[in-house]
Amino acid sequence: MGRIICISNQKGGVGKTTTAINLSASLASAERRTLLVDMDPQGNAGSGLGLKRDDLHGTVYEALLNGRPMKELLHPTELRYLQVVPATPDLTGAEVELVGQERREFRLRDALRPLAAEYDYIIIDCPPSLGLLTLNALAAADSVLIPLQCEYYALEGLSQLTHTIDLVKQGLNPDLTMEGILLTMFDARANIAHQVVDEVRGYFKKQVFEVVVPRNVRLSECPSFGKPIILYDIKSKGCESYLALGRELMKRDTPKAPRRRVA
Repeated sequence: MGRIICISNQKGGVGKTTTAINLSASLASAERRTLLVDMDPQGNAGSGLGLKRDDLHGTVYEALLNGRPMKELLHPTELRYLQVVPATPDLTGAEVELVGQERREFRLRDALRPLAAEYDYIIIDCPPSLGLLTLNALAAADSVLIPLQCEYYALEGLSQLTHTIDLVKQGLNPDLTMEGILLTMFDARANIAHQVVDEVRGYFKKQVFEVVVPRNVRLSECPSFGKPIILYDIKSKGCESYLALGRELMKRDTPKAPRRRVA
């Protein structure tokens, strides 16, 4: 069974979609069968992988509201091991339309269940809010990865998100765990960036990923070309950081060999 990881932070501009795209690409480059599901109505995860809205043959909206099989909504990318289920602004209305539906918080979980065994990783890009779309992602996921920018007010809203995660564990998904906090947009020249890193590591300790994603021009450019950073500039610092994140994640998932007993 593949692992389902949702990437969530209700604050915008923290590198959430950038992380969803480039972590997925990093895992796919390591020949891990990866599916990226876009639950953000902005639809940037799909466009960031080169999908054109006019060429889409289906979106996640159809799985959530119409029960269309997720397998019919898969779109290929330039990376052999990476597929994406895109979103469009139509998904904005799903928040209201889902309210009166049965199993409204479990629509995504139900849609992904038939696909779980076909992938090593399913990455979900959440919207920058804590509404029904994000609740669907949290109810479907095994774990949550939280991007946190190394800037002033970085921790603002984090307590609300962790509280929501606790509520989801109590009522919707008792097996949900914290995958970790990813520090993003690190500027080594700024004192505040170092302060945020120290504060977050001091408080959350091992829940923080070792890799820190730097503020990087090439990383900010690649979405406009419809490419993940690994296909846009593999030698950039941004690419190095997301490849390292992929390795760190895969290392966590590698079973440790049992110790040999010494006679």
